[in-house]
Amino acid sequence: MKGILLLLCSVLLVNCPGGSRGNDRKSVVEIREDRFFINGKPTYENRFWNGLKIEGLLLNSRMVQGIFDDLNPETVSNWAYPDTKTWDAERNNSEFVRNMEIWRKHGLLSFTINLQGGSPQGYSQSQPWHNSAYFEDGSLRPEFMLRLERILTRADELGMVPILGLFYFGQDERLKDEEAVKRAVNNVIDWLFERGYRNILIEINNESNVRYDHEILKPQRVHELIDMVKSREKDGFRFYAGTSYGGGVIPLPNVVRSSDYLLLHGNGVSDPGRISDMVVKTREVEGYTTKPILFNEDDHFDFEKENNNFISALRSYASWGYFDYRMKGEQFEDGYQSVPVDWGINSLRKTQFFNLLKEITGTK
Repeated sequence: MKGILLLLCSVLLVNCPGGSRGNDRKSVVEIREDRFFINGKPTYENRFWNGLKIEGLLLNSRMVQGIFDDLNPETVSNWAYPDTKTWDAERNNSEFVRNMEIWRKHGLLSFTINLQGGSPQGYSQSQPWHNSAYFEDGSLRPEFMLRLERILTRADELGMVPILGLFYFGQDERLKDEEAVKRAVNNVIDWLFERGYRNILIEINNESNVRYDHEILKPQRVHELIDMVKSREKDGFRFYAGTSYGGGVIPLPNVVRSSDYLLLHGNGVSDPGRISDMVVKTREVEGYTTKPILFNEDDHFDFEKENNNFISALRSYASWGYFDYRMKGEQFEDGYQSVPVDWGINSLRKTQFFNLLKEITGTK
């Protein structure tokens, strides 16, 4: 009975438990040159840390599995919780939402949440599981979108800015053709407009240069989808859009010209000096105009050291994003990408990141 109610809540435009329909939204994100603003004020207003300007940045974490589910009955048992020995998508979603205020109190203003998730193993060669918020024709799966609505609504209440990723390699083939991809983009934008969200950044796809099936999601053409999002407007408002590349890759001119903000990844970049170099080189790409540069995936830590990838990004006035997955032999609590996820701040890495974040942002 509960499942039927949740499905009806998502399909019908009614006021169901756990979600507003958009007439009382609290948060609006804005980009002015290379700075982010929330409700007309720069993020981390007036904040400097060790002489580095923090105001206007959007410090973030990769939390892409907040709406995760596996529709493949042959692989779903891989994600069983250690205490119950079963997978539970609703538990995962509710525990995510419950921890959001804790992250926010440590200074986290943004997180990446994906409609096709990310590898629930951290990194994967193949992806037999089926984790996608889309049917093959690009229409939206109600149960996934209801879970997303809970997250986005709570983010709006907390003054947070989710980076909403639309596609992930290894799952994009769940859409049957290019028209289905375009339909999916438009359906998501319609869905966001209907609910009145104005605190969302759009990431067309995660790492557009990695193993996508559809040509329009690859580097040479992905700007077409960025431009499509930018062309959609309602009541004088549109969503900011961009896309990302694999670790260490500098954006191509077509994406630099089209994007409202530029996403970089630090995976594979073990020398903090290269992080600063990536930012410099991105600003030198043909077609670049002043806009925010934001790392939203980096699995390098060393938070206890005087120099690390996080601090190197700040030196170049670029936002930085924490990417934490469960490495071989680690416990359930470790990692935010590996499913099942413990969304608390309870591992050494998580604690070190959030403590440094709190210090940098001056959050009390």
